[in-house]
Amino acid sequence: MIWWPSEVPTLTYGLITLRPLEEKDIPNIFKSCQDPIIPKFTRVPFDYTLAHAEFFVREKTPKSIAEKTELAFAIDYGNGNEREFAGVISFHSMDLPDLVAELGYWISADVRGKGVGTTAARMLTNFGFESMGFERIEALVDVENSLSRRLLVSAGYTLEGILRKKSRRYDESQIDMAMYAALRDEWKGL
Repeated sequence: MIWWPSEVPTLTYGLITLRPLEEKDIPNIFKSCQDPIIPKFTRVPFDYTLAHAEFFVREKTPKSIAEKTELAFAIDYGNGNEREFAGVISFHSMDLPDLVAELGYWISADVRGKGVGTTAARMLTNFGFESMGFERIEALVDVENSLSRRLLVSAGYTLEGILRKKSRRYDESQIDMAMYAALRDEWKGL
């Protein structure tokens, strides 16, 4: 059985903090999502507006927690007052009876390549296994997204295969997705 938190907890490991999304994140989410890499490889729209960020923080995230459909965190990077917003990471597309969740994330351009995404993925995966009770955590990645594919391998995920024509881009092209997974009984922890 999955334990579901009534609110998003705060998790810290080294220089990375996963925390609840807040009003103050709205401008940072909007700014980060102007980077063309994020909409290219995620479900974030290419025409991302401030209203999208407001909806995500004020409406979608609280509703998703209440309905147990997504558990989203802001990612902060740094220490104390020197922490900066670094992206968003979540569990979504869950199959609670089968104890399976999907990991999704995007990392702000200015902190990519610093290990922020890898550490955040390891932290949330560890929380999913140790606190929530998932047995399997999956991640689907556009086959062309080599940086995200490397991130998942570094975080302890295993490539299980390529799902042909699994997803549709905003330009209406059908694309292949790489399926990665981590299993509780094989997980090494943080």
